Amino acid sequence: MREKTKEIQIGQIKIGGDNPMFLIAGPCVIESEGMCFETAKRLLEITSSFSISFIFKASYDKANRMSVASYRGPGIKEGLRILDAIKKELNIPILTDVHSVDEIDEVAQVVDILQIPALLCRQTDLIMKAASTNKVINLKKGQFMAPWDMLNLVEKVTSTGNENLILTERGTTFGYNNLVVDFRSIPTMQATGYPVVLDATHSVQLPGGAGNCSSGQAEFVPYLAKAGAACGCNGLFMEIHPNPKKALCDGANMLSIDELPALLKVIKGIDGLICR
Repeated sequence: MREKTKEIQIGQIKIGGDNPMFLIAGPCVIESEGMCFETAKRLLEITSSFSISFIFKASYDKANRMSVASYRGPGIKEGLRILDAIKKELNIPILTDVHSVDEIDEVAQVVDILQIPALLCRQTDLIMKAASTNKVINLKKGQFMAPWDMLNLVEKVTSTGNENLILTERGTTFGYNNLVVDFRSIPTMQATGYPVVLDATHSVQLPGGAGNCSSGQAEFVPYLAKAGAACGCNGLFMEIHPNPKKALCDGANMLSIDELPALLKVIKGIDGLICR
């Protein structure tokens, strides 16, 4: 059985509560308008074929890259233009991350979900400003956080009167250049009353593992995704790319879009058992 959580409306879809699992998916960063459109369109087709609610994600600026030479994205103006076009043409909810208080008002005019990155999850001013928009907030658990400590961050969001909140598990630091997932965190964070997502792709990341950038073990993404579904998470987060080997960011921990249908077929079956 899945732990009971609050139901949240995002555009035309409902998540949490008694609703089946949903998917947040898309490339790590906006590489081009054409690639984002084609990826979003294909993801919508795949998820629709399984009757899985879908939220498209992509970043306009990855401000937390390890190297100054790493690709960050097109920037806020061009990035939001692309995300807004995808949202309107495909009629799907959009998620993107914010890294500074100054970005939030502009971003909130376009996207449906404001994501607080894991490394910034305790930044009070960032959380409070994002929550004050009354947009849905996806609060990613820091690699340094215990799942029960997320209650303090939940209280930061809800203190503004905003109860549109998702919590995301994305692995815990295990020594150097490694992450592990403690699946007890899913019911533990659901005990706050809010839906919990498992980020199955960042959880296989090897932070800094390539020296000047992160590496990863994408071959384990399907295992974590299926385990998360079996543990009753409300949704999955996966970075998806047409060709991860050519991705400009996070390619080593991304899932190829060609692998997604077979994986979702299994996950849909698992979720059906959990929801009975």
